[in-house]
Amino acid sequence: MDAELKNSILKTGTTVIGITCKDGIVMAADRQVTAGNIVMVKNFRKASQINDYLVVSWTGSLADALMLTKLINAELRLKELKSKKRPTVKEAANLVAMITFRNIRQPSMIPSIVGTLIGGFNEDGTTELYSIEPSGSVLKVEDYDANFGSGMPYVLGLLERQYKKDLTIEEGIELAIEALKSSTQRDVGSGYGLDIFTITKDGIKQVIEQEIIPQYTDRKAA
Repeated sequence: MDAELKNSILKTGTTVIGITCKDGIVMAADRQVTAGNIVMVKNFRKASQINDYLVVSWTGSLADALMLTKLINAELRLKELKSKKRPTVKEAANLVAMITFRNIRQPSMIPSIVGTLIGGFNEDGTTELYSIEPSGSVLKVEDYDANFGSGMPYVLGLLERQYKKDLTIEEGIELAIEALKSSTQRDVGSGYGLDIFTITKDGIKQVIEQEIIPQYTDRKAA
């Protein structure tokens, strides 16, 4: 029964990527959602802008990730109203870490397991990227990260070899595309599309929004 329950939970096997550049941050994710070994959703956005200054991407249980996103948005808005100032990216990351830490340690038939990348820009124009792993620890990302998605092993090696300090945003976008291609070619939990966001002092932009559509190609004998 436990195995059947676990296999029926919608999960994002996922490739999520965050890359720091000299002029901002690039965040990217694929779109596939699975239940056990079945692909249930082919066009779900796992990286999204949640307010005027933050982008969040996540891996893990779909329901838990969606609920976490709603909680973050509500809590940050309450904090802003109480303090009369906008929370920083670091404060948002620590809020996510606290909720994640609490959720995974509460007695539950199905524990909440979500890994999160959160990036944004502060009021002074600085940009920051944080990785919150599924047990609740929070780390500031100084170069790149793929959290704990199933695609992580396929992208870290590529990023290790191709990342360089002081990448431009344009170079970061190209690197994110290559990393996602590497993952979706080999990881059974990743695929069917990609979303890429840039975060700079000028704001947040979704620069790539693509769906991968299967096509059949005839192979003629040579």
